Amino acid sequence: MYNVWVNNFYSRKERDVAKKKFYVVWNGLSTGIFDNWDECKLQVTGYESAQYKSFETLEQAVAAYEQGWEAYRLSTIQNPVDDYIRDSIAVDAACSGNPGDMEYRGVLLKTGKELFRVGPMAQGTNNIGEFLAIVHALALMKKKNMSLPVYSDSLNAISWIRQKTCKTRLEQTSENAPVFNLIGRAEKWLNENTYFNPVLKWETALWGEIPADFGRK
Repeated sequence: MYNVWVNNFYSRKERDVAKKKFYVVWNGLSTGIFDNWDECKLQVTGYESAQYKSFETLEQAVAAYEQGWEAYRLSTIQNPVDDYIRDSIAVDAACSGNPGDMEYRGVLLKTGKELFRVGPMAQGTNNIGEFLAIVHALALMKKKNMSLPVYSDSLNAISWIRQKTCKTRLEQTSENAPVFNLIGRAEKWLNENTYFNPVLKWETALWGEIPADFGRK
């Protein structure tokens, strides 16, 4: 829904947006991005547990809205010296070739304990493995009734999770049919389930390799 508002914002060329604020409503009567306080106020006033915030630029508002309330909240309370959340899950994938033998795993970040490992599976890709690893972690956490954040170092996979679709260009063959079977199951799970675990980007440049890394670079 917010895409309509975003397009409208960009089309209003005569407006001076330098002094304008944009309001994100994650939880309210209506959710989305609003370009004035009066509209935002209508969505949150009297609404129990309303979640909203103002931003200086449209770009900041869009990024925060897409990130989701919980992930945004966690990102604002992290200690700059000790950025990542220790009580979380880290996932990663490895692929020998592209396509090639693909595998993925998840580890409990604060202990390094491996929670799951799948593969190798023939004729997969690293992006597919990253996507499947996140869904596996989310499904496991839902089964255990836990809301730990999930870290991935793949922006592509995180984007696919938000879209609930694995947008791989890999062609299905008889050899990689098991991989596509997992993709179908993962997409089905995303479309039939809700979850409250923030899916966050692991910042390799700041924190080093993600703890679930297979160490084969």
